[in-house]
Amino acid sequence: MREAKVFMHNDWAGNLTEDEEGYHFQYRIDYLNSEEPEPISLTLPLQKQSFHDRVLFPFFDGLIPEGWLLDIAERNWKLNVRDRMGLLLKTCHDCIGAVSIVPIEERTNA
Repeated sequence: MREAKVFMHNDWAGNLTEDEEGYHFQYRIDYLNSEEPEPISLTLPLQKQSFHDRVLFPFFDGLIPEGWLLDIAERNWKLNVRDRMGLLLKTCHDCIGAVSIVPIEERTNA
């Protein structure tokens, strides 16, 4: 399972998770209760319920670089272009626009 924090401007808006069932995005209650929260996308409106899909949500997929920039990321970080979550986690910390993605490190059982 891989997880990421999703920030809108500098506010932690929600979490994106990839597991064996697909992808899940859920807004944080603190964010929903904040003053004037904004949806991260029109396709992911503000709601308490989690969003689920078998494939990466198009909004998040659209944040991933394309063309020569994707080629550079693929070569430098040895990423598979079909690993959309891996690409998102490595390349979208400082995206153009209001949304950024910050990986949540895997939890290990000690």
